[in-house]
Amino acid sequence: MKKVLVLIAMVAMSAAASAQLYLKPMVGATLANVTKLDKDYKFGLAAGAELEYFVAPSFSLTGGAIYSMQGCKKADTKLNTEYINIPVLANYYIAPGLALKAGVQLGIKTKGKYEYDGKELEAFSDAVKSTVFDIPVGISYEFNDFVIDARYNIGITNTFEINELGLKEEGKNSVFMLTVGYKFVL
Repeated sequence: MKKVLVLIAMVAMSAAASAQLYLKPMVGATLANVTKLDKDYKFGLAAGAELEYFVAPSFSLTGGAIYSMQGCKKADTKLNTEYINIPVLANYYIAPGLALKAGVQLGIKTKGKYEYDGKELEAFSDAVKSTVFDIPVGISYEFNDFVIDARYNIGITNTFEINELGLKEEGKNSVFMLTVGYKFVL
């Protein structure tokens, strides 16, 4: 029994030593809007980090945390939302360094503010939900451990809901994100 446990421990250590685990800090920009609102895209910043684990030579899984400025604007109206997004993605490398990616993402609101003519409208700000779910899809390219990542986050749940006078207003996030990062071997 002792020999079996030693053998299992050696196999586990060997697998852990050969595992390909990477840390990727990243920074970039977002171009965001909210569906069903007649508003323009809003520019914002994004920054965070992801861990990438290779399951096979051409397939990996990533998970991370990314701060993202989102919302929309038009003339004197602005919806400013900020999230800590937690994406979990499957990455398929179609060529060395070139990956297609898709997955799911939880967004946790850190800020939700609706302004009209420079003044916050509390009812609309309070209607911004504290969590949202998105489906991120994208592509990335790696060169000398630098990574350029382009994603589109498709909103699944409503960003906000307002029910007043029998009318229901709602909308979902629609976010383009472009980041540059650097991969470190762990």
